[in-house]
Amino acid sequence: MLKRQFAQHLLIGSGILQKLVDLAEIKPKETVVEIGPGTGNLTKKLLNTPLKRLFLIEIDPEMIEHLKNIIKDERVVFINADATNFDFSSLGEKNLKLIGNLPYNVASLIIENTVKHSEYIPYSFYMVQKEVAERIINEKSWLSIFVKTFYEVKYLMSIPARFFVPPPKVVSAFIRLERKDIKYIFDLKDYKNFLTKLFSQKRKMLKHKISQTCLKNAGISEEKRVEELELKDFISLYFAFQKSEKGLKFD
Repeated sequence: MLKRQFAQHLLIGSGILQKLVDLAEIKPKETVVEIGPGTGNLTKKLLNTPLKRLFLIEIDPEMIEHLKNIIKDERVVFINADATNFDFSSLGEKNLKLIGNLPYNVASLIIENTVKHSEYIPYSFYMVQKEVAERIINEKSWLSIFVKTFYEVKYLMSIPARFFVPPPKVVSAFIRLERKDIKYIFDLKDYKNFLTKLFSQKRKMLKHKISQTCLKNAGISEEKRVEELELKDFISLYFAFQKSEKGLKFD
């Protein structure tokens, strides 16, 4: 049933599955979205909680049919869709709690799509490669800044390969994204474009990438490099750039 093109590694340890559900702290009347339910191992644990509704987003139509055969619960809604570009606003809910064992090859895209729909998603709990989790939390990249602008990211636990079928070649990590109370208004497409350009040739000093006016308005030294900036600096720079017609100097 597993298909190589979907990079599926099913989590099978009952104790680990229950721990993930416990960490998600699902409360009565909450609406939960499980991404990539696969054969339903985590789904069954989720249905033991007092959730109001459970949306299952699965890209593999054969998996959807399998789930429909084994899960008979009126709270469940089956959706055959790709979570990397799914429109979460279409679910008609303002407070979604997402959980999932994300396919390794598209985990970053699903996290990016979560940020794009942050208005609807106060909490997400994701299983990803440990390396990906550590990069988002500890390193500076356009994606880590993009995510941390809108969410606090916390590393909850590591999961060894032996708890998966087939076992991956890497250790996995379970992380939590908790939405921040953002007062600013962002054009997300524009903000992502700003960050990706800023991180290109990141060893260059900022004076070679951004106009002196933008740097001055943001209160940032032109001698700094992008990897020396803090989160608040990226936000200040972005809004300074928005006020300037030619803030960036990219070739």
